[in-house]
Amino acid sequence: MTSPFAFTPTITAPVFPESDVSYAELDTAVGRLLLATAGGRLVLCAYAAGETEEQAHLARVAAAVSPRVLRLNRPLDDARRQVEDYLAGRRHDFDVATSLAVATPFQREVLAGLGATAYGRTTTYGELAGRIGRPRASRAVGTALGGNPLCLVLPCHRVLPAGGGIGGYAGGPAAKEKLLTLEATAG
Repeated sequence: MTSPFAFTPTITAPVFPESDVSYAELDTAVGRLLLATAGGRLVLCAYAAGETEEQAHLARVAAAVSPRVLRLNRPLDDARRQVEDYLAGRRHDFDVATSLAVATPFQREVLAGLGATAYGRTTTYGELAGRIGRPRASRAVGTALGGNPLCLVLPCHRVLPAGGGIGGYAGGPAAKEKLLTLEATAG
């Protein structure tokens, strides 16, 4: 006999609201990365060691793209896989649509010049400055690369000081050395 009070719940997957920007975190061998996508394009791949850094990156994205930012992993599955493959030495470049919406106009100019530095190769800040038609702007180039919103994807770790050494890097010198070693041995 069935009770008139029997209840059979309908279980459905949650439906998340649309967001203009989706983001995800990825712990890697070179540090914790924050990735964000908007309109099907990767707008951020940046180091975020802690909550303060993460919030600063998300505020930068919200100001440049949209304040509708939501943590959703799935829109970033392909980008996360590509980062993991790159760091495992199985990939030498990235095949994701990108947007420099978060970059300043000068950063866009500098980042466009990075394309001529192939996997496993390096250049100097001065050479990159010359490549973009600003031969006296090597320090400004370094500063622009320090705020690269798409590190790894736009490989600023391949840029070194002319006088030797490793130079600066948002992920720290150890991360930069690991990336350069990875590319030198996997290339």
